[in-house]
Amino acid sequence: MHRSIFSPTFLLLITLFFTACTQKGEVKTAKAGLSADEIAAAVPKLLDRNEAIRNGKEWDDIQNYYGAQRKAIAANPDALEPRLKLAELFIQEARVTGEHPHYYPSALTMLEEVLARIPQDNIAALPADRKDFLFRALASKASVQLSLHDFSNALETASRAVAINPHNAQIYGALADAHVELGQYTKAVEMADKMVSIRPDLRSYSRVSYLREIHGDVSGAMEALDMAVKAGFPGQESTAWARLTLGNLHKTYGDWNNAGLQYRMILAERADYPFAIAALAEVEMHQKNYAEAEKLLKKACGIIPEVSFYEKLAELYQQTGRQSEFDALVPEILNMMQEDMDKGHNMSLELAAFYTDLAPDYAKALHYCLAEYQKRPDNIDVNRRLALIYCAQKDFTRAKEHYVKAGVTHSKHPELSLLKKMLES
Repeated sequence: MHRSIFSPTFLLLITLFFTACTQKGEVKTAKAGLSADEIAAAVPKLLDRNEAIRNGKEWDDIQNYYGAQRKAIAANPDALEPRLKLAELFIQEARVTGEHPHYYPSALTMLEEVLARIPQDNIAALPADRKDFLFRALASKASVQLSLHDFSNALETASRAVAINPHNAQIYGALADAHVELGQYTKAVEMADKMVSIRPDLRSYSRVSYLREIHGDVSGAMEALDMAVKAGFPGQESTAWARLTLGNLHKTYGDWNNAGLQYRMILAERADYPFAIAALAEVEMHQKNYAEAEKLLKKACGIIPEVSFYEKLAELYQQTGRQSEFDALVPEILNMMQEDMDKGHNMSLELAAFYTDLAPDYAKALHYCLAEYQKRPDNIDVNRRLALIYCAQKDFTRAKEHYVKAGVTHSKHPELSLLKKMLES
């Protein structure tokens, strides 16, 4: 089974909602000589879901939906609509299953096939349905690029999409996400405001929440996330993710009781949701209930291949003095990260955190963090990580430089308070 990172931040709340009402349009460019069966066989596979996350009839519906799109492509090899639907489905399945190394390249394959079939030298002259196909393909491609942490290209792709359709709320979400990750916070706020003005819903409230948090308004961030949860449908993955983010916000700022409450509420609505199970394990670890925490983490690991679950399990082994088990798990975690990187996922910041917090090697941590800093020098998370690494190396001059950059939005993140104490001591 493939194993990979799942992006920790809810900035990537992209689902099948990019789907628009379009009419079928075809360009006769299919390769000659391929049978319908051969064309259908070339479509990327839908991987089986773990039984715990089939979620009743949901999995049956998805399999039927996938099969219908394959048949549509076999019947008309140049059809655009089924390729777009498959790309959107693959993006959603990546979220649900954690199988990023399979699904993100699969989505990009479908999207590039769509883009190759639409002339783009004179977009203004395209028929309305072709413009919509082009917009949807670019919007979904930006989503995948964000998930792969290819933020500069995501911004460029999303900018091309919004030029075609400036009235779609979700493309402003992608723009907000890209600007946040690139450290362009004023522009991110502008895009989030535009998004919520067009469509106030779960996804737009989630963006508002994060921007409030990083600007120091933690209570306002929680309020916006509560609105996001209430705007979603109970039991849906996107609603569960929003509530998980609310729980994580409580946890980050020290309210473990409310964090645990949110995680349990998720599991009451969507049983066996692995991210809530792993988050609840972290609550148990905080309370030193290590046996229960280990049970929950192993359950989550058995449902989807999410590397953060394995990292938390390694941390548990450290805390309970089980060095041999920790040592055995570290190479597995690194292999999981490498598999993601082999499929185009930028993991520099995750590796910097790994070599700072879990398996300290500050030279390696600095190497990876500086590589990320070269790409986005104004991002507050990157600068906060650099400051922590430099403090660990006793290079307080450089640590202070990045501490200042990490605080430009007036965030109240606990690590900033820790850094302040370290720099004042």
